[in-house]
Amino acid sequence: MTPLVTAAVLLAAVTHACWNAIAHRITDKLVGFTLIAGGGMLIGLAAIPFVPVPAAGAWPYLITSALIHVGYYALLMRSFRLGDFGQAYPIARGTAPLVVTALAALFAHEVPDGWAAAGIALSCAGLTGVALWGLRGHRPNWPAIAAALATGLSIAAYTVVDGLGVRASGTSLGYIAWLMALEGIAVPAYAVLRWRAETVTVLRPFAAVGLLGAALSVAAYGLVLWAQTQAELAPIAALRESSIIVGAAIGAIFFKERFGAPRVAAAGLLVLGIGLMLHAG
Repeated sequence: MTPLVTAAVLLAAVTHACWNAIAHRITDKLVGFTLIAGGGMLIGLAAIPFVPVPAAGAWPYLITSALIHVGYYALLMRSFRLGDFGQAYPIARGTAPLVVTALAALFAHEVPDGWAAAGIALSCAGLTGVALWGLRGHRPNWPAIAAALATGLSIAAYTVVDGLGVRASGTSLGYIAWLMALEGIAVPAYAVLRWRAETVTVLRPFAAVGLLGAALSVAAYGLVLWAQTQAELAPIAALRESSIIVGAAIGAIFFKERFGAPRVAAAGLLVLGIGLMLHAG
């Protein structure tokens, strides 16, 4: 985890939290995700003529990831529909790093040790703290929690698949372009089938903010994919989910959700964990 990789993943965390906040802000979740997924598809298609074609060995990963992302979008829409941003987002993102650590050890033979393992553990403790704080004072909304947990598992799955795929591709730019083009088809296609002639009318009021979310989404994941060619998957996954702290701050500022001292403590654990991962690098 060099300083450059760390900076790239932290920037990805900020942009990721921002596009998720945009998606949550748009009341009709299908509208928001149609614009974000469709905008990402257009960006990918526009980039394809100018980037290298991924190597043959990357295509099974690309196709698998695109299918997982369709499920991820469906689950994320459901979790945002059922729960508050300050609850759904931390649970979804906080679930992923430990699962990624296990999957990376199994499929990529990357077993963190020493400072890296300690950093991942502390970061995950901080992320868990933020997620649990989001549930305080409320009766558990089990459908929302289940959807957020399932979202986290899908995040872990595509993180590992894409980590292996982008390494096999020989081109992080080519991989992200084709991934955006492939994964962005399903949600807009469903929306067009549902709205038919009214599609443009439904989307127009939110087009600008939705397409901004699409650009942020592509930038966020493009940075993560590049980082996965430079460092191990588990520390990147833990570092990337510092977006939870950004998301909590966004929830406090824009959605009037309380941040609270426990989240400050959780953020401190996360920062300490990042420091240990940097020491390991």
